[in-house]
Amino acid sequence: MRRLVLLALFVLTVAVPVLAQDAVKVDPKHYKVEFENRTVRVLRVKYGPHEKSVMHRHPNAVAIFQSDGRVKFTYPGGKSEERDMKAGQAMWTPATRHLPENLSDTDMEVILIEMKTRKRPAAKKPDTAPPAMKQ
Repeated sequence: MRRLVLLALFVLTVAVPVLAQDAVKVDPKHYKVEFENRTVRVLRVKYGPHEKSVMHRHPNAVAIFQSDGRVKFTYPGGKSEERDMKAGQAMWTPATRHLPENLSDTDMEVILIEMKTRKRPAAKKPDTAPPAMKQ
């Protein structure tokens, strides 16, 4: 029984991070970094007809569709939705985990501008030295 519990914990430890990793790392065939700085990361996303990705994550982003098409997004837990897109259409996409699939008979291309969240600097600690010690 103890071995079974340890095996289950090991599988969860390995599997959970894989379920929601960076798209560029887990699917470099479809995702390419075009530009990156400390504020944004711009990805070029290309799928051939009926190609599918793997489960991955994105922060808040703006998607600019370069082609017409239909895409299916499958989310953790199995829920899915289909969306039509038109070339030139721009759309806000909140942070999410998903598995996209090109349902079209043609190539699909999207420019994805991911917003990076800045970590705020640690609050400055007040100077608590007694007045006689300050110079």
